[in-house]
Amino acid sequence: MNGFSKLSSPLRFLLILVIILFTCGILEAEIRLPAVLGDHMVLQQGTPARIWGWAAPGEAVSVVFAGQTIRTKADMKGKWQVSLGPLSATAEPREMTITGEQSGSRTIADILVGEVWICSGQSNMQMSMNAISPLLPDSNRADHPQIRLFNVPRRPAAVPQEDVEAAWEVCRPETVRDFSAVAYYFGRELHLKHKFPVGLIESAWGGTRIEPWTPPAGFEAVPEVKEILDEIPQADEQYRQKVMKVLPELAAWMKAAQAAVAKGQTLPIAPELPLHPLLDPQKPTSLYNGMVYPLTPYPIRGAIWYQGESNRNDGLLYEKKMEALIKGWRQAWGAGDFPFYYVQLAPYNYPYNREIPGGDVPDFDRLPYIWEAQVEAMKIPNTGMAVITDIGNLSDIHPRNKEDVGRRLALWARAKVYGESGLVYSGPLYKSMSLEGNKVRLSFDHVGSGLTTLDAQPPTWFEIAGDDRVFYKATAKIDGSTVVVWSPLVAKPAAVRMGWNQLAEPNLANKEGLPASPFRTDRW
Repeated sequence: MNGFSKLSSPLRFLLILVIILFTCGILEAEIRLPAVLGDHMVLQQGTPARIWGWAAPGEAVSVVFAGQTIRTKADMKGKWQVSLGPLSATAEPREMTITGEQSGSRTIADILVGEVWICSGQSNMQMSMNAISPLLPDSNRADHPQIRLFNVPRRPAAVPQEDVEAAWEVCRPETVRDFSAVAYYFGRELHLKHKFPVGLIESAWGGTRIEPWTPPAGFEAVPEVKEILDEIPQADEQYRQKVMKVLPELAAWMKAAQAAVAKGQTLPIAPELPLHPLLDPQKPTSLYNGMVYPLTPYPIRGAIWYQGESNRNDGLLYEKKMEALIKGWRQAWGAGDFPFYYVQLAPYNYPYNREIPGGDVPDFDRLPYIWEAQVEAMKIPNTGMAVITDIGNLSDIHPRNKEDVGRRLALWARAKVYGESGLVYSGPLYKSMSLEGNKVRLSFDHVGSGLTTLDAQPPTWFEIAGDDRVFYKATAKIDGSTVVVWSPLVAKPAAVRMGWNQLAEPNLANKEGLPASPFRTDRW
């Protein structure tokens, strides 16, 4: 009888666990890199490039790339990180070698240096080129070896994760079909205009609210939504209580499993452990934890965002939730107020407001409040908004024209980030009003080379009201860079609205073809 067999069953079971854990420790001692650091990646130009991973605790690690050699040591948990000096954009594929003094080397191949953008939101961002049309010519022509795609799997998490299961891919017809159409068109526009490599990270999930994408620091920074943080300890306590209930059953299983191991018998089925409430993809921080946090060490230029349909009932509070998201992400990346450009929702015939008693009632102004919240969010530094009231589909919440969406987002980046002077990058945005007898004169920012209408008809979807707050359909006329509005039913105007209806597809635009955002002059 050998020494192992002389051990008691519990000790043998414990020894087996120790051997397993020791073996896992040896495997973990190999140089390991996060998925976002891989073949075909694009590193952000002009900023220190963080490279990180895992090795044996205390192990010396070196990183060699682009003539730089940086050395460090892994901490006691085996994690290490270095920063390469700022890199210049290049389309020349290069290799990076990471070496551990005990764990051997890893080589990352086909690395470019250019511009990296994260592309996030719900279904209209997730909507792929293939979902627009499997026969779309742009998919078949999407042979852009200097554009690289990284698609994050849709996985919530209760706590911040270290990694995701994804890989960089070269932009080809076969790889772009399952990638975000908005992101692709955005990146293609930047690449074709400026010729630098572009890395696009898609992290999107259809039907999700904004709260799951927001880190705790974001909620903490905005008093109006700070109370959402209370859901996190509540969820932790719910999970704790559920686990406590199953612990006796788990202890009994452990005892039975040890006995089965000792006798060489079939192991009993383990009890099912409860799931943490934050594994729900609609819960605060869950998608940030699983789909954004693992990427935050990776330097980016900025973010594009297309979301809001699932928060349609928030009204003006949505602005504060956007502020929390943006501030939280900026703090997480630690790169200052990086550009954050987003899409104003398209008009759509939401038939009912089912969140009120007797909710089978059309609710035509609920969406306009979200539009207004999105306009107000532009007060957050270094943000911009693409208006798409002219390219929606009232019967489809997923309008198919994603090319113009991506192009309009890219206009903001081209003008604000890449310095294309004289570029008109936004449609008209309401600025002020003045009274002229029974008429109202409206002034706008971003009129470009002048105001016009998209269909050569008089401006549509204007309403006017007096102090009685009753709105009437109004006549509107373009006068230079202003619009004059009136109605014979309103002798003393007090307020004007344009497009204040979820069905509104107003035709006012600048001569560069960018539509005006819906607005109201009142706050009634």
